[in-house]
Amino acid sequence: MTSSPTQQATAANLPTVAEWKAMVAKFQVPSINRATLQIITSILPLIGVWALMFYSLQGPYIFTLLLAILGGLFVVRCFIIFHDCGHGSFFKSKKLNDITGFITGVLTFTPYFHWRWEHSLHHASCGDLERRGVGDIWTMTVKEYNASSPWRKFVYRTARNPVVLFLIAPVFIFMIYQRLPNRKASLREKMSVHWMNLAVFALTALLIWAFGWKAWCLIQIPITMAAGAFGVWMFYIQHQYEDVYWEHHEEWDYTAAALQGSSFYKLPRILQWFTGNIGFHHIHHLSPRIPNYNLEACHNSHEIFKSVPSITILSSLRALRLRLWDEDNRRLIGFDDLRKMNAVTA
Repeated sequence: MTSSPTQQATAANLPTVAEWKAMVAKFQVPSINRATLQIITSILPLIGVWALMFYSLQGPYIFTLLLAILGGLFVVRCFIIFHDCGHGSFFKSKKLNDITGFITGVLTFTPYFHWRWEHSLHHASCGDLERRGVGDIWTMTVKEYNASSPWRKFVYRTARNPVVLFLIAPVFIFMIYQRLPNRKASLREKMSVHWMNLAVFALTALLIWAFGWKAWCLIQIPITMAAGAFGVWMFYIQHQYEDVYWEHHEEWDYTAAALQGSSFYKLPRILQWFTGNIGFHHIHHLSPRIPNYNLEACHNSHEIFKSVPSITILSSLRALRLRLWDEDNRRLIGFDDLRKMNAVTA
């Protein structure tokens, strides 16, 4: 993997808050034309893929599964719209953001206001060791892991296993976990879960009535699995790479957490399109008010943004082995690395 910003930049040469706010200001202006086009090129193709998958059930099921991959990618694109609406960045109008956010929330099985609340906590605490646990991938430090009981170590290893993390967990999250509100959520956030459940169940009932229970299962479950795997992988690699930024609360810095703790995932153009430019995640965390269709232009607007090292598909695969934050060496390491470290100190 390429070297991280922590190796190339220090807090001394990062832009001040006033400086980067001035740099990104013009990119925070939404465009109703670009937003509308993005909706058209995301929701309508998803409906079309769903219809094609139903038609494909007449032939070998492998063709349906291949179409499910395409359907999953369009769900990811719809989720990026949902995500931007949650940040209030997709449209200028708060009402339009909320309406579009609810509609795309139905398509992605995600409660709009509840998710928006949890995601805001993620942005406010990303890279802060004392504020882990909300809207992030479970990450333990080396010291925490070594001090854990055998049972807790087993649970952690299971949770970080790629099969669990990218295949089992996404289905559980989108189909079950997001049907239940967080006990700490406010009444509006809790009610958003219940309203979304009604909407999702109503859409599901309509599709089952129109196409049959078996067809719904053979189509929707593979789409959800594909979308969940893509989505969780994108979220994982945005904050889980070797030289990512983690810091204790008293030393934590918002700008450093954005530019050093959020990746620039350089994807092929077609995947960049499907993922709504969210690979420019360092820009997104610096200013969530920038709509996804302006992220690349903002990235290209100043050398401080372009100097952030990129992660490619090939180099990102190496992040699969990373499991623990090594506070002493300030990097994520794998269990093999931990065994070698413990053998040396034994």
